[in-house]
Amino acid sequence: MDAKTIIAKRVAQEFKDGYVVNLGIGIPTLAADFLPAGVSVTLQSENGFVGLAPLEGEVNPDLVNAGGKPVSIIPGGAVFDSAMSFAIIRGGHVDVTVLGALEVDQEGNLANWMVPGKLVPGMGGAMDLVSGAKKVIVAMEHTAKDGVPKILKKCTLPLTGKGVVNLIITNLCVFAVTPAGLILQETAPGVTVDEVRAKTEAEFSVRLISA
Repeated sequence: MDAKTIIAKRVAQEFKDGYVVNLGIGIPTLAADFLPAGVSVTLQSENGFVGLAPLEGEVNPDLVNAGGKPVSIIPGGAVFDSAMSFAIIRGGHVDVTVLGALEVDQEGNLANWMVPGKLVPGMGGAMDLVSGAKKVIVAMEHTAKDGVPKILKKCTLPLTGKGVVNLIITNLCVFAVTPAGLILQETAPGVTVDEVRAKTEAEFSVRLISA
C-alpha cells in the first residue's frame, strides 16, 4: 500500500456519522473514498458547496471543489456564495477539517501555505478552517522528498495557524497534539518507535493505543 493510501485510510477512521467535513487538496481529499461502513459525512468545500460526492463517483464538469477538480453533488446538497461558505466555517459548523502541511510542530502550529521566495496564489480558506473547525487533522507524508523531517520542534515557515492542530496522521504514525506536547499513539504496520524518532525532529512521548 502506498503512503498516500495509508494516510487517507487512517484519516477516514476519524470521521463519525453525520459529520460535516472539509478536505484539503491532495491526500486529505482521498479520505472520502475510505469511509468506514455505516458512516456518512457531508463534505463541505470553501468555494461554496455542501454535499460534495467523493471523487471516485461521476463528476459534473461544471462543478469544481476548492482545488479545482471536477466533482458532483449528492441529493440534498447545496451551492452558495463564498460569504455563506465562510459563515459556515467561521460559525463553527465544520466538525473536522483535514489539511496537508509543509511543516507542523510540537506546539500544534501549522505552516502549509507558502515557501518564501516561491510564487503562491494565497492561503485559500486554510486560515479560516483551522480557526473555525472543531477538529484540525494534518494529513501528510512524514518527511519531505529529501528525507528532511516535517514534524519539527518549531515551524520555520510562515504560519497558517498557531496552536490549531489536534491530530497528525502520516504514513508512519499518528500523533495527538496535547497541551503537554506530542503523544505518539499509533505506528503503521512494520514501523517501529525508533524509526519514528529518527525521522521526527519534534520531541514526543509514547503512549501507544494501537500498534
